[in-house]
Order: sequence, then structure tokens, then C-alpha cells
Amino acid sequence: MIDIQLLRSSPELFKEAVRKKGINFDVDYFLDLDKIYRKSIRFYELLKALLNSFSKRVKSLQDPERSDFLSNLRDFSNLVKNAEDMMVRFKTKWESMILFCPNPPLDEVPYGRDDSENVPIKFWGSVKQSNVDHKILLKNLGVMDFESGAKVSGSKFYFMKTWLATLHHAILQYGIKFIIQRGFEFYEVPHIVSEFAMNGTGYFPLGKDQTYKLSGEDSDKYLIGTSEVPLCSMFANNIFHSSELPLKVAGYSPCYRREAGSYGKESAGLYRVHQFYKVEQVILCEPDPKISMEMHELLLTNSEDFVKSLELPYRVVLVCTGDLGLGQVYKHDIECWMPSRNGYGETHSCSSLHSFQARRLNIRFRGNTNKSEFVHTLNNTLVASPRILIPYVENHFENGKLYLVPPLRDYFGGKEYLEISST
Repeated sequence: MIDIQLLRSSPELFKEAVRKKGINFDVDYFLDLDKIYRKSIRFYELLKALLNSFSKRVKSLQDPERSDFLSNLRDFSNLVKNAEDMMVRFKTKWESMILFCPNPPLDEVPYGRDDSENVPIKFWGSVKQSNVDHKILLKNLGVMDFESGAKVSGSKFYFMKTWLATLHHAILQYGIKFIIQRGFEFYEVPHIVSEFAMNGTGYFPLGKDQTYKLSGEDSDKYLIGTSEVPLCSMFANNIFHSSELPLKVAGYSPCYRREAGSYGKESAGLYRVHQFYKVEQVILCEPDPKISMEMHELLLTNSEDFVKSLELPYRVVLVCTGDLGLGQVYKHDIECWMPSRNGYGETHSCSSLHSFQARRLNIRFRGNTNKSEFVHTLNNTLVASPRILIPYVENHFENGKLYLVPPLRDYFGGKEYLEISST
């Protein structure tokens, strides 16, 4: 959620955010609603105070004056009830609409309409041209089965087996070990969360169409698309002190996304699937823009170092305004080289949200004074699989052998190469 006082005092800042992010939100309409809502609160509170005053006066009256007064008091009570109902209607509209208001991006964010206008700022490793296409190779080797996945669960589900399934989990297990060594507290998190958690982290309301919803008695529950949701939400209503921040946590979980509207070559194979696994980094820090930026760089460095350890060529892009989410103020993507695409594909997203999530979840910081402020939250993928298998297999498979980078060899009996043949 945005800072409502800032919106009231600087509406042009949010109109510019709407324009830059390409989000449909009418600032002027909301501010008119805000004024009416606040007036309805004051009107209701005034009438309620009068009702309380009149109710106390009844005790001092005697009949017949008392009977007449009670009759008028009942009519006045109905008036107060109508005022309360009106206030609640405005409140409901106000609370639902403010969830769509975008967080203004930082000045450092370049203007652009979509991901095609993200700005590459760093390259690492030497890209290779290769005829290896993970979709064809893994199917021919018999280790990836989308047909059976579709038969059992629907499109974009899959079965993995033998060495590919082992590689998938080896990379994830290595990711867990890696992030613990970087000083992050590691969590196994719930995979099912409430609407409160999805709204609180900003994945609702705009992301509802991408989320799997449970039914029946659990119709208010959802499958997570990232462990960022439970990791942030477990700190809801907490107040932290200086000695407790920055708080660095990491979560591992299966993740589920409907990927509605994702079709075509760019989303084929393992690039966009409905079920995947992630090791996610999350930081809560003091609400200081300088500290927040330092934490952003730390998260980005962690993920870059992890990709380097997998010996995968990659680039870092500074994400433009049109590719930012509702709450993000600053974002980098890491894109690994994928020979089958003859280009780079996103594998990591490093996001700063400032106080956007903390306001929704009521996560506060209290320094040396009694005044509390909302913390800043940040997150970044450390590794997501099976998407990471695309660049790994396509860059490291050659002449019937898959190269294993040193951190993965313990999971394969110390081997440097896997000799692979059709099964």
C-alpha cells in the first residue's frame, strides 16, 4: 500500500507513476472518494457523539417527557445507523481501490513500456552458439515427459526422472547451502496462504488470475507462487528495533502459477510451467533509502555469484518503468544465456518495494525515538528450477556428456561429467 498522506499532498507524483508503469488507476477519482469517505467518517462520529449524549440525558427525565424523548431518540438512532452504513460503503470502496494504486518508481528507473525496453547494464561470461535445445534433447533422452504431465494434470505440467530429476534437486539443495553460508536464516514455509498474505505482499488484487485457488472449506486459501509471500507475512504486525535489522531470511518451497496468457515459443518447454521450486531471498531493513539500496545490491550480488558458480553466461538488466510491478520501486533482472533462444532469458528478479508491503502487513521499525516507521522490504530469487535447467543443460551438454560444475559434483558421486545416452 502506498503512503496515503503522500498521495494527498503530492497527487502529481502518483499520476506520473500511473503513466510510467502503465497501470489503470484514476488518481483524481480516488482523491474525490477519499474526501467523501473522510467526511462520512466525521459525519458519523458527530451523530454518534450526539446519540451518546442524548442517551445519557434520558436517565434524568421523567414521564411523559421521557417517553417523547425516547421516541425521538429511536428515530435519531436510525439516522446514526444510516450514516454508519454509508460510511462503511465508502470505506469498502476506498479500501478496495487503494490496493490498485502504484508505488512511484525511483528516479533511477528508466522509462519504458515493457520488458523489451529494459536496459542491459552488465554482461558476464562468454556466450556460445549451440544446437542444443532442452525441449528436444530432454525428450529424446527420455528424462522429460510433458505428454504424461498433460495426461495427468494438464498442459505445462511435466514428469522428470533419473539424472535430470537429480540435477534439478541438486541445484536447489546447493542453493539452500549457498544462501545459508551467506548468513541468511533458512525457512521451510507453508505452501498454502490466506488472502490476507496475498494482499499484504501485493500479489493481489492484480495477480489473482495467475494464482491457484483452493475450494470448499478452504476457498479463502491459495497456493503460493513464491515463498516471499509467507516469509514477509509471518512478520505482519511486528515492530523491529535497530539491533534486529536488517533481517535476512530465505525460503524454499514448491511454487504454483497459472501462467494465464503465456503461449508461444518464448514460453515453451521449461520456461513457463505451472509447478516449480524456488530458493528465495527476502530482506527487511530500516526505512532508509541508502540502506535499502545497499540491501538491493547485496541480494543482486548473491544471485550473480550463484549463477557464476554454475558457470552460466548472463547479463543484468535494469528494469524499466513499464515492467515494474505495482509495488516495486526499483528492480534488476538476471538473464542467463539460452542457446535455443539465441538470446538471454530471465532467471532472477531482484526487487525493492520500500514500504509498500510493510504498510499492507503493518511491519514497523522503531529506532531511538518512540516514533515507529514502516520497514523496507526487498526480495530476489536465488535459484528457480526447472527454469535454471534450460541454460544449464543448453550451455553444458556436448557430445553426449553433461558437464557438472564443482559445487554439484558431490550429488553425482564426484563426477565431472555425466555420460548420457537415450533411455
